[in-house]
Amino acid sequence: MSRYTTVPRPTEHAALRQLDRCPRQLPSYPVLFAGLVTAQAVGDRHGKNLFAHAIARQGGEVGE
Repeated sequence: MSRYTTVPRPTEHAALRQLDRCPRQLPSYPVLFAGLVTAQAVGDRHGKNLFAHAIARQGGEVGE
């Protein structure tokens, strides 16, 4: 038996419960599209992916 045991931190569970209770608010469409255009202009593939998914999550469409 290991002499080290893990003790769950109550603050982690409380933080996760609180996160589940509050809805996440995404920025408005103009802000998301501006971010997408900026990410495309600088060649940031990860940024383009994040903004495209955020736009799709709000119900918009992003074309290739």
